[in-house]
Amino acid sequence: MDVVRRRAISNVAKVAIGVRNPSAKMISSIENAHNSGYAHVILVGDKKEIDSVGTFLEIINTHEPEMVLGDLLASGSVDAAVRGTANASGTLSHLKYVLGIDKLYRMAFLISADGVPFFLAPVGIDEGNDLSDKITLVRLGVEHIRRFDIEPVVGILSGGRMGDLGRHEKIDRTLADGDFLAARLRENGICAKHYTILIEDAIKEANFIFAPDGITGNLIFRTLVFLGGGDGIGAPVLMDDHVFVDTSRVGGHYTKAIMLASALVDMKNERNGSN
Repeated sequence: MDVVRRRAISNVAKVAIGVRNPSAKMISSIENAHNSGYAHVILVGDKKEIDSVGTFLEIINTHEPEMVLGDLLASGSVDAAVRGTANASGTLSHLKYVLGIDKLYRMAFLISADGVPFFLAPVGIDEGNDLSDKITLVRLGVEHIRRFDIEPVVGILSGGRMGDLGRHEKIDRTLADGDFLAARLRENGICAKHYTILIEDAIKEANFIFAPDGITGNLIFRTLVFLGGGDGIGAPVLMDDHVFVDTSRVGGHYTKAIMLASALVDMKNERNGSN
C-alpha cells in the first residue's frame, strides 16, 4: 500500500469515476482521494443527483456513465477510469467495444482482516472457466504484480483435499486442474503451489491466490470484504495501454481504488518512458 500511495501522489492522474445513486458516504470517499492528492477526480453521472448530495468536484453530466467512462478512457480525455457505482455489465461490455478487446481479465487487490495484502483472481463470474483461460489469467496477473516490484507467489486453489478424490467428478476435475496448472506455471519460471481447498494455508505463503473459477473467486472476495472484515482496494483490468479499475457497487468506499488507478497510470508512464 505504501508503494501504491507514493506512486499515486507522485503522479496525480486525471481519474474518472462512474456514479449512480450517489450517497454522501460515496462522494466523501471520492473527495478524500482528491484532497489527499492521489488524483484529480472527475465524477461521471447525473449532475442533478450528484448536486443533491453536494460536491466541489468536476462533474460530467450523463444518464449513461457506463458508456461515458469507456469513451473518456479510449479518447485519452482521462488517464484512468474507476467503475464506481456504474453497472458492471454495461460498463465492461462498452469498455471492450471502445478499446477493441475481445476479453477482459481482472485481478483484485485485497487486504485480509489481519492486514495481509494479496491479489486474487479470477473475480469475474465469467473468467477462468477452462485451463487455457486460467493460464492466460495467471500469466497476466504475474506480469502486473511484478510491476509493483513484488515477486509473485501463486497459490492455486481447488474444490477439495486430495483425500476427497472420488467423491464427485467436479471435485476431481478441480484437483486435477490445480495440479496441472501449478506444474505448468513452475515450468514457466513462476513460483506456484497447489494448496487444494486450504485457502487458510495458501495465504500464509502466497501473495496471489488463484480460485478454481470466477464464481468461487467472486464469493471469496465478497465474503472477505462484506462479511469478514477485510478490505477490497479494487480490481484492475489487466491491460498495458489503458488503466481501468473495477469496483463493487456495495460498500461505498472509493478512496483506495482511485489511489490504485493513479498509481497504475504512473507505472504505465514509466514503462512507456513518459516520465
